[in-house]
Amino acid sequence: MSGPIVVGFDGSPESVAATGWGAREALLRGLPLVLVQAWPWPNTDVLGTDDAISWSREQLAAKETELRAVLAAGAEITSAHVREDPAEALEAAGRNATMLVLGSRGLSTVRGFLVGSVSQEVLRRATCPVVLVRAEEDEQASASPDAADDGDVVLGLDLRRPCDDVIAFAFEAAGLRSAQLRIVHVWAPPISSEYTALAAVGSMYGELSALEQRQLTDTLAPWRSRCPRVTVNTAFVRDNAAAGVVEAAAGAGLLVVGRRIRRSPIGAHIGPVAHAAIHHVQCPVAVVSYG
Repeated sequence: MSGPIVVGFDGSPESVAATGWGAREALLRGLPLVLVQAWPWPNTDVLGTDDAISWSREQLAAKETELRAVLAAGAEITSAHVREDPAEALEAAGRNATMLVLGSRGLSTVRGFLVGSVSQEVLRRATCPVVLVRAEEDEQASASPDAADDGDVVLGLDLRRPCDDVIAFAFEAAGLRSAQLRIVHVWAPPISSEYTALAAVGSMYGELSALEQRQLTDTLAPWRSRCPRVTVNTAFVRDNAAAGVVEAAAGAGLLVVGRRIRRSPIGAHIGPVAHAAIHHVQCPVAVVSYG
């Protein structure tokens, strides 16, 4: 897709980090960068609202000017201040975007992300990939478009639903960064009962593991052929899927996970693996939706 990289900006440290990450991504992909600042209150008759709006516009203009000064000549940067609900504005901007980039507040290495209501809502509704970026302790480093993304690209792959869009995003991200792609498949064999012989259980696990390995090899074969310059390492982890993916992302530069588009009477939801990733992984997390 050739749409822009859209970043949600509200002046917070996490949104500043998101603009830095989004600017680097725009440079890597040769795409326009769009900063979107949404003001959720259309009425301006509340005391102080006009000043607040002016201040937010000034912040947005200053960030755009800063990025223009450090990005490569010819890079296309635009910004928009819209009087709409933030989640609705970002979802609308994402319809024609290559990806949305949002900030998330990091609490600690144990608690991980504190994902705000806007990010949660956009994740549920957006059809383009959404990347969540944490604010780092060194805010200047995280906000700089010149900073490098260190670490491997990690893909949490579900072999039951190996979506091409998710795999393609991970291969492309690794190729653009000249980074290693680590593909992790987490699986849990059927739970045995006390009536199952140990020998039979061991044989069953071995057969299931070999079957999973063959399926992974077959799934990745066309992608290895299309992207021969990407170094790919694969790993099988016997664990709960969400826990296994979170652990595999330790030290990564980017984690890529899929989000199946599912609807329920109480609204869309993002699934347990994506939910765990955005709450507990410290590196940027790309959530790619699929049908």
